[in-house]
Amino acid sequence: MRTTPFTARRRLALVGLSLATIAGLGACGDDTDDDAGADTVVTTTVADEPSTATIRLVDFDFEDVPESVPAGTKLEVVNESEGELHELVAFRLADDEQRPLSELLALPQAEAMAILGEPATVLLQAPGGETIPAVGDGTLAEPGRYVLMCAIPTGVDPAVYLEAAAASQGGPPQVEGGAPHFAHGMVAELTVD
Repeated sequence: MRTTPFTARRRLALVGLSLATIAGLGACGDDTDDDAGADTVVTTTVADEPSTATIRLVDFDFEDVPESVPAGTKLEVVNESEGELHELVAFRLADDEQRPLSELLALPQAEAMAILGEPATVLLQAPGGETIPAVGDGTLAEPGRYVLMCAIPTGVDPAVYLEAAAASQGGPPQVEGGAPHFAHGMVAELTVD
């Protein structure tokens, strides 16, 4: 297994900090996109091999998010930003959770974190950089509804953020930046069948 500067505990701390930052802001973006998935790239390979879905990370949105994918699909990311570090954090919601994404993101931080739980996968990518699999490898193995978000602070230098995260000893990196990207609408959802 590849060693990365992140642990699940660190990622939870980062996401928790970002959720706390926007607590009380109300809806954080429109979770309905009539064009979502219109240009989605879902590649199916040999029958025994998993599918892949490539999601583009742009300022401040996820593009090419499929509406649904089969269980075992591996998500891949391509950061098309010129300056922003982006991440794809995927949380699987409980089977009985039916509220829309905008309502979930408007909840108080502690309640939202309890609903989101631990991320199923976290993929980071700086502009022009390689994907960093901070949690998992991008594979969504369990069927259900998933929330995708980017909790990177707006305007943070990618190298500074990654260095601070590596030195954070499990806590949130101490970096200056604006609101997390999901506060600008960088949230989406997909269903794993």
